[in-house]
Amino acid sequence: FPSHDMIAQVRSHDNKDRWIVSVRTDNGKLASLDHQHDEAWIGGPGIGWGGTLDWLNESTAYFQSEESGYSHLYRYDMTKGKKTAITSGKFEVQSVQLSRDKNHFFITTNEVHPGQKHFYRVSIDGGKRVQLTSGQGANEVTLSPDETWMAIRYSETNKPWELWVARLDNPTERKQITESLTPEFKAYPWRAAQVITFPAGDGKPVYARIYEPATKQKNKKAVIFVHGAGYLQNAHYWWSQYFREYMFHNLLVDKGYTVLDIDYRASAGYGRDWRTGIYRRMGGLDLSDHVDGAKFLVKEKGIDPGKIGIYGGSYGGFITLMGLFTAPDVFKAGAALRPVTDWAAYNHGYTANILNEPATDSLAYRKSSPIYFVNGLKNHLLICHGVVDVNVHFQDVVRLQQRLIEARKENWELAGYPVEDHGFVEPSSWADEYKRILKLFEEKLK
Repeated sequence: FPSHDMIAQVRSHDNKDRWIVSVRTDNGKLASLDHQHDEAWIGGPGIGWGGTLDWLNESTAYFQSEESGYSHLYRYDMTKGKKTAITSGKFEVQSVQLSRDKNHFFITTNEVHPGQKHFYRVSIDGGKRVQLTSGQGANEVTLSPDETWMAIRYSETNKPWELWVARLDNPTERKQITESLTPEFKAYPWRAAQVITFPAGDGKPVYARIYEPATKQKNKKAVIFVHGAGYLQNAHYWWSQYFREYMFHNLLVDKGYTVLDIDYRASAGYGRDWRTGIYRRMGGLDLSDHVDGAKFLVKEKGIDPGKIGIYGGSYGGFITLMGLFTAPDVFKAGAALRPVTDWAAYNHGYTANILNEPATDSLAYRKSSPIYFVNGLKNHLLICHGVVDVNVHFQDVVRLQQRLIEARKENWELAGYPVEDHGFVEPSSWADEYKRILKLFEEKLK
């Protein structure tokens, strides 16, 4: 465009505003093309730094925005000063690539189901999308340089990732070209967890994976798993990045447990309102979704309300602590792995979006940090933490340990792992941790 040589993204310091701007390189002047404001914080697929933002042609830019409540693809005609939505609906556009001829986009969305990923072709003018992948799981596609072939990384709930290829002009005829599973892996009947929804207390549908034993094997015990990271998705139809936990859940089901794995409030894949549901209160709706999950297990699955355990790592460890401390009658036992105990000690880039800053919003940190609620511990707590954790520092759990001692709590234990960072590496450490978790549930969910 003659007078605008660049486009750029501008963020406010508190990350509540984002501008897409054009920049004149001759004098440095900016002109705003699009402004997105969020009372919580800006986020969503393709919207962060390094997200979708480029020229479609010399006078038209394209980008993603959560303006509608879901991350969608937009174009902006600078000659007309007009923005046009290329996609819309209650789903997310999760990746975008402009075709070589610049006549259409290749996009990945979760429109078929929040727990599935498919690859589409759509005109730069919008309109009907052409689905180019199939199956119930996730398709991660890389195009050949001439855009005639797709390399498809594909997996399902109980089938790890394999590589497939297909022609764009005949996508249904796709061929698997890798076979990575060993005979030992195939010998075990790995379960395809069912993806369900249950109602939260505020009426919202909560997506979850459920693992159930045969009726005659049920022991009326249940374990709720809490995924980490907060903004992450695990109630889906593809092979989980939590593959160790998936295997552990199969072991639990072999022993008669029912396992529930919830995409609680703040999880990825469900749009802006779900993403920001924890604003200024972590351990609020994200925890109550797990409490409602426990109620669902009792009401619909015949679980004994006195035999429900909970566990998770990192954010999952945080929720486990908040569950045992603030909903002590719901969870009989919990394993908090590498948990955050005080959000004021965690990294600014993550926490300031959700809770603002400790100096300006101390109440949000006070309501959201487990270290202030230790007096509520009633049932059994196991804490596991790597001593050289550079993400959630070991000092977090040391401070919590002292609070538990001062509160004269006796029903807890701490296992420290001297050589481990946030993500364990040594097989011996993983084995020790999961033996302790299993022992906790076997002994305390009686």
